[in-house]
Amino acid sequence: MAAVIWLIVGIGLAVAEVITVDLTLLMLSVGAFAAAGAAFLGGNLLVQVIAFAVVSALTVGVVRPFIRKRITHHPDEAGPMGVAEIEGAVAVVVDRVDADRGLIEVQGDTWTARSFDGTQVMEPGDRVKVVQVKGATALVWKDV
Repeated sequence: MAAVIWLIVGIGLAVAEVITVDLTLLMLSVGAFAAAGAAFLGGNLLVQVIAFAVVSALTVGVVRPFIRKRITHHPDEAGPMGVAEIEGAVAVVVDRVDADRGLIEVQGDTWTARSFDGTQVMEPGDRVKVVQVKGATALVWKDV
């Protein structure tokens, strides 16, 4: 039964990571899965908590920085554009952008987009400025 609870916690943390996109909750999720493994192998609650704590600390302290370094784009390196570089960039609307959905192209990459204030509607070919990035969606303002 304890293994199932740890699995549910792990899945919940992994799902919550989709909202934060920070990798911390994903690393804690890995710790919860380790605790589920300890429970499955017959470990008592103390062993489960220790497995959770140790694996979570290792993944947050070692794995997370390594992954973040690998996915962060540096201007002098070739590779996909990082979120920090998207904010403030000028883009072109590919598919109509409104309060609910849309697509933009920014420096060769296609991103899902929504209107920043929810009232603007931008048509294909319009120039827009990326004001903010939330998850995998760029919030844009019509470039004047």
